[in-house]
Amino acid sequence: MDVAPEVLGASAAVLDAARSSSADYADRAAVNTDRSGFVPQSLPDGVVFAESVADVVQAVKLAAAHKVPLVPRGAGTGLAGASSASAGEVVLDLSRMNRILSIDPVEQVAVVEPGVLNAHLNQAVAEHGLFYAPDPASTAICSIGGNIATNAGGMRCAKYGVTRESVLGLRVVLADGRELRTGRDTIKGVTGYDLNALMIGSEGTLGVVVEATLRLRPLPIATATVAAFFPDVAAAASAASAVIAARLQPAVLELVDGPTLAAIDAALGTNYRSRGGAFLLAQTDGFGAHLEMDVLVNAVEPFAAELERAADAAEAEALLTARREAIPSLEKMGRVSIGDIGVPRGRLAEAVTGLADISRRTGVRIFTIAHAADGNLHPIIVVDPHESVTEGPAKAALGEMFRLAQSLGGTLTGEHGVGLLKRDWLRDELGDVSLEVQHAIRRALDPQGILNPGKAI
Repeated sequence: MDVAPEVLGASAAVLDAARSSSADYADRAAVNTDRSGFVPQSLPDGVVFAESVADVVQAVKLAAAHKVPLVPRGAGTGLAGASSASAGEVVLDLSRMNRILSIDPVEQVAVVEPGVLNAHLNQAVAEHGLFYAPDPASTAICSIGGNIATNAGGMRCAKYGVTRESVLGLRVVLADGRELRTGRDTIKGVTGYDLNALMIGSEGTLGVVVEATLRLRPLPIATATVAAFFPDVAAAASAASAVIAARLQPAVLELVDGPTLAAIDAALGTNYRSRGGAFLLAQTDGFGAHLEMDVLVNAVEPFAAELERAADAAEAEALLTARREAIPSLEKMGRVSIGDIGVPRGRLAEAVTGLADISRRTGVRIFTIAHAADGNLHPIIVVDPHESVTEGPAKAALGEMFRLAQSLGGTLTGEHGVGLLKRDWLRDELGDVSLEVQHAIRRALDPQGILNPGKAI
């Protein structure tokens, strides 16, 4: 390959020796950031395109030998800046490693490469009457490797848990090029330390995931879906807390505030905003789906202005699509920064009220959606396209969001990870001892600090 004139020295050595790589401006620009709104001040030196485990091993060994920072990247749909890359760094693009290696319908297990898209996996396993439970709103475009990097959740995590609960084992390339296998092929197993859980959510800082053994589940025999509309978002949040207090465990319980409904209407031509100041989408599944939904409706009705049960699968899918399109709809309005705070479920209403107060005080537009069943809110800052979401008023509002979450006994990230955007507030949540232990783990696995430097911990 021809290395661009500005890419010299160690990075050029890595790119020249890799089987497939590029230092072309267009390729470097295509991989320099993600969907977080963070814009690096420079482009990475180049990109290595991995198509096999051998390619990853070679790239990591080259980076280690030349002390070149390596930034692993999947589909680039991350929301915390974890796959952003700048001058002096080389991107390791895993999107071409997109094969489903095996599906075992009896054991209900699939083995996949990291570049497999979440939706493609579900299409494949549905033929066997199975599904992969983690369900990010970006399911059509996000990759399994990225889901693992951030321990992604999604709309079904209320019942089925986040990515960690669906990953049985991993094949990981460590910072010196050695291959590590974590976890197992069985549902249960406690031999040794849980290195599998350690890797999940580590944002590419401890190793590069090149293969995953995933737990699948039977497709539900039945589902029931309800859309509820409320006078305001506080009432919707109170209704969500009432569902949890009723000891229900819906598969989906999603909250959308009024301003976000208006954005969805503008993008999709729907009329949700005219029906209320907030929206709660609930779905139950399994043999008792409709019975469970009856109980859920009874819990929600005292707070709701209007309730609508989906008559069939098409109506249910239309409601789910509206929720999935929330972020893309807001992205049409300007540059976005997608928050990811978590609070105790009983304090959801306090959180949404607090976010509205932050918006009023700072003058920053904040739109709120939430995985209401587990207290994971996504307050979304929208600024003009030429404004920064990582400096000035937007960053001040982001800091206030994190302090609000902590004051309610919550966390600064529920599923998107720390990346670059949240490191300023990390110590406040973790404390000195936890940070020291985690830094020691990172140094032990990557003593040269070449894997995704400056990110997460």
